[in-house]
Amino acid sequence: MQLMPNEVEHILHVLNQHGHEAYVVGGCVRDSLMGIAPADWDVCTSATPEQIMQCFPQVKIIETGLKHGTVTLRINHKSFEVTAFKTKGIYAARRPPDSAPVVCGLETDVSHRDFTINAMAYHPQRGLIDLFGGVEDLRTRIIRGVGDVNARFQEDGLRILRAMRFASTLNFTIENHTSRVMFENRHLLQHIAPERIAAELNKLLTGAAAGAVLRVYAQILCEIIPEIREIINFNQNNPHHHLNVWEHTLSGLDCIARGMTLRLTMLFHDIAKPKCYTLHDGTGHFYKHPQIGRDMSKAIMRRLRYGHDIVNDVSSLILYHDVEILPQRKNILRWLNKLGPEQFRRLLEVKRADSLAQSPSYQQDKQNSLNATAVILDECIQEKACFSVKDLAVNGRDLMDLDITEGQVIGATLNHLLEKVIDGAVENNKNDLLVCAKELITGCQLHES
Repeated sequence: MQLMPNEVEHILHVLNQHGHEAYVVGGCVRDSLMGIAPADWDVCTSATPEQIMQCFPQVKIIETGLKHGTVTLRINHKSFEVTAFKTKGIYAARRPPDSAPVVCGLETDVSHRDFTINAMAYHPQRGLIDLFGGVEDLRTRIIRGVGDVNARFQEDGLRILRAMRFASTLNFTIENHTSRVMFENRHLLQHIAPERIAAELNKLLTGAAAGAVLRVYAQILCEIIPEIREIINFNQNNPHHHLNVWEHTLSGLDCIARGMTLRLTMLFHDIAKPKCYTLHDGTGHFYKHPQIGRDMSKAIMRRLRYGHDIVNDVSSLILYHDVEILPQRKNILRWLNKLGPEQFRRLLEVKRADSLAQSPSYQQDKQNSLNATAVILDECIQEKACFSVKDLAVNGRDLMDLDITEGQVIGATLNHLLEKVIDGAVENNKNDLLVCAKELITGCQLHES
């Protein structure tokens, strides 16, 4: 076991002193046995929520989980959840019960947890309590449901996606019976709140084995993203692609870094291809699939209640993922102006992964071009090159000193100056830019007259 924080030992000790059983339980035990520092330490106890609060009169207590039997203790500016032993009870619409659970014992509590590796408890004096073979499943890297697996998924359908998430993040295999029951119950995911679905999907996608898990459980993914069905086994009939759209998607997913924005982009980047497919002289084409894919991905992410920023970032990357980016300074500065440094770097990563998932005979040239682009990008950033209006050595106030007072004219003039700087036609210094601005204004006035 990982070294238990002093605060957790204190919570266990206080509860024990008051005559209550108390254990650390769940993910913190699993992670500790794997040599991973737990992100959270959860305590379960025979005490009711009211008794828990009575045991800690001097501690700040957050009651937001009270109806589920949970209180949060704030000790040394850290939060620790303490939950009464419970049965899960009857679930309404496959969600945790709204009513307070019936307090029972440790064995009943862990028997209603999702997977054996999450159903272990620990106490400093009693040691590890493993009633369902979690240690052995950790050793053999298996995800297995606890007890009556069908009942566990009926209690909370989200556990189906959680099994996939743990298989992805831990690189474990889902046990055959558990896997079969997952497929049989996959319709339960339709009753789960979109926010809960998205939270599990994000963790699944950013796991080390995301591609392998989605390959096996594609039909389960289709329950929450039915648009995926169309790309499974969809042949591209194009010399640039040796894989069907779904296998290309999974390959691209495996080739990119494990950030949520990047992984979501790869999952959706070719989702519109079946809708855009045309065949000419035996070759498949997918005209406008980036534009339609952008719109489809926006609709999917909004349906799953993703935030505004990530919806915009992902859909933007999908829109531009197929655009040729020339390794030329002017071109790169314009992309920096359009997307900004962080998003442009993401776009290059998306294009790199997309290329690596295409036919090997076309990869090298594309990778070389992307490498050259990345070098120039780094140079531009290091040199603090001008690629936006705010980088110009003049601003709107300077133009007003030239008697340019109309807002639209000021904006248009600054944009013209930026284009001149990017093209190398004028240096980014105040004097040269003001001279250029005067020439632009004079030219416009002569044209108008």
